[in-house]
Amino acid sequence: MTDDLIVTPEFVEANLDRIRVIDCSVWFETKPVGASTIHGGRDHWLRGHIPGAAYLHMVDDLSDPAGAYPFAIAPQDRIDRVLSEIGIERGDTVVLYGAGTPVAVTRAWWVLTVSGLDDVRIMDGGWQRWIAEGRPVGTGEERFTPSRFRGVRDEAAVAGRAQVRQAMETGDALLLNALSRPQFEGTGGTHYGRPGRIPGSVSLPANELLDPATGAFASPERMRELLAGIDPDRPVITYCGGGIAAAAALFALRVAGHGDLRLYDDSLLEWSADPDLPMETGPAGDPAAE
Repeated sequence: MTDDLIVTPEFVEANLDRIRVIDCSVWFETKPVGASTIHGGRDHWLRGHIPGAAYLHMVDDLSDPAGAYPFAIAPQDRIDRVLSEIGIERGDTVVLYGAGTPVAVTRAWWVLTVSGLDDVRIMDGGWQRWIAEGRPVGTGEERFTPSRFRGVRDEAAVAGRAQVRQAMETGDALLLNALSRPQFEGTGGTHYGRPGRIPGSVSLPANELLDPATGAFASPERMRELLAGIDPDRPVITYCGGGIAAAAALFALRVAGHGDLRLYDDSLLEWSADPDLPMETGPAGDPAAE
């Protein structure tokens, strides 16, 4: 298993003059039904951040304001604009971190990776670990020389409803649900219109891959254990409620060396809203599942 995509605070501090760093802090306020409310972290960034770090907001900067569902990936020209404003070039090594809800950082990694940034990594443990280790802190605004970023969207990496339905019906790709196990089974937690999962899905909860309290990734040994049943040669489509937790699962699969990965961007916010599309509840394989 390669761990190049996950870097330590030590690596970041040692390479601040050679890498670009982006703070992706936001906080999720979950609801019993539907999409979470997202609280931005710009004020937190102004009070303290890794020296030289820019700030990007998962919704305001990286999502589509005209999207049919919350959190849909922003159009390429919007990504080009926000990255140009903070001086990012396509050849840069970019390290992401956050102080809030950790899956927002993996979501930012996915958006930037499929939008033409070739070398995007995540700092393990986020802001909490950086501070706990006594590393330097910058405050206030940072100044950046604008660039002319022009990325190319990897459209094949973004799955739509038709592809997901085909995978459900034919098994040509593994459908991987990244929500918590109670959400997967339809027994608890937030649901997105109808509880449960897309039939035929398997469960890989993001909160077992990435600690929601600390932003620390599972150990390599634990990661291998969690991914052991997934064929590395089989195409995978990850999904969740709105494409956020799904990015954490996809990131873990990429770290483990899986190649053919797609993310269902609108996820259950779209799927469960269509009464003609089936949902399943109960433990996987339970004959009583609906």
